Amino acid sequence: MRLLRHLSLYIALGLGANAASAADVAQLEALRADSLKRLVVHAEPRDVSEASFFLEDDSGTATLQDYKGKVVLLNFWATWCAPCRKEMPQIAELQEEFGGDDFEVLTIAAGRNSPAGILKFFEENGITNLPRHQDPKQALAREMAVIGLPITVLLDREGKEVARLLGDAEWNSESAKAIVAAMIEAE
Repeated sequence: MRLLRHLSLYIALGLGANAASAADVAQLEALRADSLKRLVVHAEPRDVSEASFFLEDDSGTATLQDYKGKVVLLNFWATWCAPCRKEMPQIAELQEEFGGDDFEVLTIAAGRNSPAGILKFFEENGITNLPRHQDPKQALAREMAVIGLPITVLLDREGKEVARLLGDAEWNSESAKAIVAAMIEAE
């Protein structure tokens, strides 16, 4: 049985398929519970935009490709977004628990959000461990098909989108933590 499993992995890799992603889809779908039931897990990882966004405190720009090698939870949000206010502290909990060489939360304020307003939002919600990146002209958001806020996208270590959730969710739930842990372990 073990030999058969290894043989099928080598065949799939030889054909250029991502054998791990097929197993990951079923695993990630099985881990969804409660508000994470709305997490759409893609059958195949999808390419992401190469548009740049502004790093916090005007320290330059970056693209999502700069985060390859890590599992990324990418959250598009805005200061005026009530569901964002609710979920942002929960997302901060994920960064606290899993953040490091293997996982990172990226928060990107889409649209018109002043740096002072973003800072105030973070201070009012006690968030000290998340980045305050911006996409003021929504170039990245548009190319990533962000149709409302919040939208949270999970990226694998290859920098590809594997799942997406429109609206807020309980990102500090056992389901969310299990999904993040599975993605970190699978890669």
